[in-house]
Amino acid sequence: MKQAELIKKMSDQELKKQLLFSQSLFFILSIILSLFLFPKFSNWFMYLDVNVKQIIYYGCIPAIIVVLIEIVLHYIIPRRFFDDGGINEKIFKNQSIVSIFVIALVVAISEEFLFRGVIQTTFGYIFASSLFIVIHFRYLTKPVLLTLIILISFLLGYLFELTGNLIVTIIFHFIVDFLLGIFIKYSK
Repeated sequence: MKQAELIKKMSDQELKKQLLFSQSLFFILSIILSLFLFPKFSNWFMYLDVNVKQIIYYGCIPAIIVVLIEIVLHYIIPRRFFDDGGINEKIFKNQSIVSIFVIALVVAISEEFLFRGVIQTTFGYIFASSLFIVIHFRYLTKPVLLTLIILISFLLGYLFELTGNLIVTIIFHFIVDFLLGIFIKYSK
């Protein structure tokens, strides 16, 4: 059975629980892997820097630009090119803004800890960005969505290379997911 068919059979709450469960697994995996791949567990602290200037210039501003580009694309490219099997719509359409906030925050933290925090610091930028694309496999047969996830993945990796700061990539990822989640919720 295709993923889209499975998703359609799930209630919004079941899908939300599955999403949060999978993201929890990513977070736990990042902690476990760091125990084996980092010389010291305290290495995490060198990737977490509350540098407001970096957060604004490399996290907030690029994320808002990406969101604006995606919204413009939604208005000029036919809707069918953005169809991921209805998953994003099912995740965000009937959620409250608080739920969208929580979902976006959990996803941003768990995915950035795993992909940038562990995988990129251990195996490199190209490998981490490529693996990030692969886990978003529902986009692999959709050229527009695939192009967007490739650009976002490599941009996230580049921002981490540039700053060495997971807070920057978490903020970027959160803003993109949160604002696009709200856009999906209110779009017709």
